[in-house]
Amino acid sequence: MKLLYFLKNGNQPAPGILCDNGILDIDALQVANAQPVFGDKPIDLNGLAYLNNLLSSDSIDSKFYLDESAVTIASCCPNPSKIICIGLNYRKHAIESNMPIPTHPVVFNKFSNTLINYQQDVSLGKVGEQFDYEVELGVIIGKTAKNITKENALSHVLGYCVSNDLSCRDLQFRSSQWLLGKSLDQFLPLGKYIVTADELPDPQVLDLKCWMNGELRQHSNTADMIFSVAEIIEDLSNHFTLLPGDLILTGTPFGVILGMQEKNWMKPGDVVRVEIEQLGFTENTMVQ
Repeated sequence: MKLLYFLKNGNQPAPGILCDNGILDIDALQVANAQPVFGDKPIDLNGLAYLNNLLSSDSIDSKFYLDESAVTIASCCPNPSKIICIGLNYRKHAIESNMPIPTHPVVFNKFSNTLINYQQDVSLGKVGEQFDYEVELGVIIGKTAKNITKENALSHVLGYCVSNDLSCRDLQFRSSQWLLGKSLDQFLPLGKYIVTADELPDPQVLDLKCWMNGELRQHSNTADMIFSVAEIIEDLSNHFTLLPGDLILTGTPFGVILGMQEKNWMKPGDVVRVEIEQLGFTENTMVQ
């Protein structure tokens, strides 16, 4: 299943399912059936099971399907309680960043102010100069996770998405904490939809690519992660509780501007496209 959110009722995110005949307006169907709406509340694995049953029905009226071109697609993860990021999780990226290979996951965070509508332009803002891209696999939690093992970790995943962990390097390394360089407004474009975990049983076999102005800059595979998705979830859940809707970014591979000998940082007018096998893409133009 491909879950997404679109703007409705005064620009509020509402859930939909991308189908062959359009976007299924879940809340409109719920209202018609006198059932509670989902709204922008995170969908958990129980909600996903309900939606799967809903889709199996042969009686969904065509009026509940929207033309994709007639709606604005919002962030596919619009209201996470946490956005947790893993740094230096590909060996060659750690080397190009002149940092030691981590022996434990390097954890930092972004905030919800970084989320934007699908393919929205990204304002580089008035602070910072060294703007960089990072294609990453996003993991959306679907069931509360605390002190779980890596063997059981993937059963807590709702699904996966493509993400671009935009970074401002001069702000990132201004101190020992990376927060400022990672949480500028609009600095987390996501793909159009979440692909549910039942369609992706192994997240460690996915190709990742990033282009800047049509030039391929990053190309790797999630098999090259130092810490797998399951290991990341185990480690995080041992320290704090993961909740449905929480978004985990799992690190970026080799090829960022930071690691280049000649560093031509992103500037207004640059177009960055990030893509992950089976998860789609997002393409965003940098503006001032």
